[in-house]
Amino acid sequence: MKKHLSPLVGMTLAALLGGCAWLPKQPLPPGVTEIQLVALNDFHGNLEASKYTLDSASGGGEKVITAGGIDTLGAALQAWRKDDPELLLVGAGDLIGASPAISAMWADEPTIGAMNLLGLRATSVGNHEFDQGRIELLRQQKGGCVSPRADKACKFEGAYQGAQFQYLAANVVDMVTRKPVLPAYKIETAHGVKIGFIGTVLRETAESALASGIAGLEFIDEADAINRQLPELRKEGVGVFVVLIHQGGLTTDKFDQQNCSNLKGPIVDVVKRLDPAIRLVISGHSHQGYLCKVDGRLVTQSDMGGHVMGRITLSVDTNSNSVRDVSAQQVVMVPGKWPADPALDAYLKKARASSTAALARPVAKIAVGSVKRDKDHKRESALGDLVADSMLAAGRPFGAQIALQNPGGIRQDLETAPGNVVTLGHAMAVLPFGNTLIAMNLRGAQIVELLEEQWAGARDQKRGLLQVSEGFSYEWDEFKPEGQRIVPDSVKLNGVRLDMASTYRVVTNNFLAEGGDGFPAFKQGSNRAPTNIRDIDALTSYLAKREQDQKPAGAAAPQTRYQSIQKE
Repeated sequence: MKKHLSPLVGMTLAALLGGCAWLPKQPLPPGVTEIQLVALNDFHGNLEASKYTLDSASGGGEKVITAGGIDTLGAALQAWRKDDPELLLVGAGDLIGASPAISAMWADEPTIGAMNLLGLRATSVGNHEFDQGRIELLRQQKGGCVSPRADKACKFEGAYQGAQFQYLAANVVDMVTRKPVLPAYKIETAHGVKIGFIGTVLRETAESALASGIAGLEFIDEADAINRQLPELRKEGVGVFVVLIHQGGLTTDKFDQQNCSNLKGPIVDVVKRLDPAIRLVISGHSHQGYLCKVDGRLVTQSDMGGHVMGRITLSVDTNSNSVRDVSAQQVVMVPGKWPADPALDAYLKKARASSTAALARPVAKIAVGSVKRDKDHKRESALGDLVADSMLAAGRPFGAQIALQNPGGIRQDLETAPGNVVTLGHAMAVLPFGNTLIAMNLRGAQIVELLEEQWAGARDQKRGLLQVSEGFSYEWDEFKPEGQRIVPDSVKLNGVRLDMASTYRVVTNNFLAEGGDGFPAFKQGSNRAPTNIRDIDALTSYLAKREQDQKPAGAAAPQTRYQSIQKE
């Protein structure tokens, strides 16, 4: 693969949404230059365009459009670089992981290749960059074929050459060396100005990563790690600092509202503790677009999936080597809006051709045209029921009686082709991680403890409630304090109350089995049996078996296996 050879630049033109023309460039005063950045976050391997709900501050209400795709991103960047060849494309993490099958089936190597072609310079790591552990992340960076995903690695273009951009991780520290496992920052030069990009990931990453994959790593405070880099950067002659952080927030403001003031969430506390010299924070993780001000700093995020890119202008005083002003606009990636980039067009066609035949393979016919997940993960879903049931069926030979699945591992609704036929591509979109199933023994009391952990630290608001298999049921009281919400005697297996001292066989994925997602009770499980069955294989086998038995799987609504009791 050839790297994008265009030099990288920034423009001084202000962006307007919806195809409006760029405003004329105004002359700059003496001693001032402008650095143009383009920001991308939470791409998640979305090589192809997809649906996006546009709701702009300019009015017009919500409308669903098609946006994104590497061909469109490439076209936009090609056009912008013609105005200023030193534009810098940077990222804020989760560029890979939880990806559609077109990328996931090749260990996300197509996405890394696409970022190389787009001319990405640096990105923070995100929590999903750790999905397959430290070894695989370092392979994604450096190249090579030794991978925990040996069935996928180096199958797309042969020998994998690695990322031509730099992953940054200032707050991910090796416990032995006490040094970042990846570089903390990268210095880029544009228009004669050195810019220091400092990258961090949310410090709670350990809760959402496979414990064995991140053994020996510590995720430290984001603000402390960022501030620690400034003295060293200043010694290198850097006076312009940009934070790339995979941590985010939420706001009621529109995604393109200038200077929004209603940003809430973890990112706010981090920003408030940063060195005053930092004027720009490019964030991610919460999948919401915003252009907000926090303590006088600009904090941006641009949706997810490549639907939107942020265009940011840094006005720099070259005499004092400091930022005078920062401004930004959100640009929706509308296909066909810019002249095509032949290199990205060809690359997307190649990825599609490599994947189409495999992804189109029929798996089974199901009972409904679509099985829905709960996008907020706050309740039982029809798809959660289906996935848990497939895990239980796969775990039966290992003695499984109960299956438990984290809703965050279910990434898309289960869609079908005409005739309600599920293809491999449809199934892989649901379960893209390739987790393996682990069977274990848990006592009744430990299962109740595990269920109580769903609400610990209000984590249910972030990662929802576990999805459970058929035959397992319980009730909870939302008005009770943490640790006491499960209604006594309501936890049942096949209608029989769980005995707190008896042992039950539970099957779950390897992520939860290691205490992931804030469920340490799973680590108490004994007599563990690695099934060597991937969750995606369990799902496809279950769907095929149900069709074979003339009992097609899938339902339009959940079965109410657990529920909150109603107060009169």
